[in-house]
Amino acid sequence: MSQSSNADKPAASGDLPALDAGGFHHRLQEVDGAAVVLFTRPGCSACHAMGDALRRWRAEGDAPELFRVDAEVDTALVREFEVFHLPALFVFVDGEYHGPLQAPPRVPLLREALEARLRQPPEEAP
Repeated sequence: MSQSSNADKPAASGDLPALDAGGFHHRLQEVDGAAVVLFTRPGCSACHAMGDALRRWRAEGDAPELFRVDAEVDTALVREFEVFHLPALFVFVDGEYHGPLQAPPRVPLLREALEARLRQPPEEAP
């Protein structure tokens, strides 16, 4: 039985590329600059709102690389990043962990929170 990765496969048209435990760190190492990872799950209305906000940000043209992790499927990543509440956002720069991104699902506030996070040095991953 062959294993296939969900990395970079959108779940639906215009959706954020998915990352899974098998390719998570490798894919983020390949990103030049900032990347934001959304931990989400189907049926979570707050997750849906955050995903919509991230897609709007991407459409505006100044978003970092954006990815999603299905928290119901990739429980190892949920444990690794100590995710207790969804949605959860995490920032990486050139593959280095920079910490959580906390902002309401509004593009200007997400942009501001990312700029503040990027002014901080990398953190030790949980």
